[in-house]
Amino acid sequence: MGIFDSLGSKGQNGASQQQQIDPRQMMQQLQANPAAMLKQAGLTIPGGMKDPQQIINHLLQSGQVPQARYQQALQMLSRFRR
Repeated sequence: MGIFDSLGSKGQNGASQQQQIDPRQMMQQLQANPAAMLKQAGLTIPGGMKDPQQIINHLLQSGQVPQARYQQALQMLSRFRR
């Protein structure tokens, strides 16, 4: 399950409901508060960790995000910026 799947909204009964996710809005949320958004996706980020590069390093070193998945995210980001 990817970050986009993990961040779906919850219905009244707590079941996940798929809804259209705006990548630009998600990027803004990620830039505004990366730790909170990643925690919402089910990843463990130590309290007080705010620096994006530090968070990335933690996720890679802890094995929560495989290197291949990180590379995919970088490729998606580069396409989004074009």
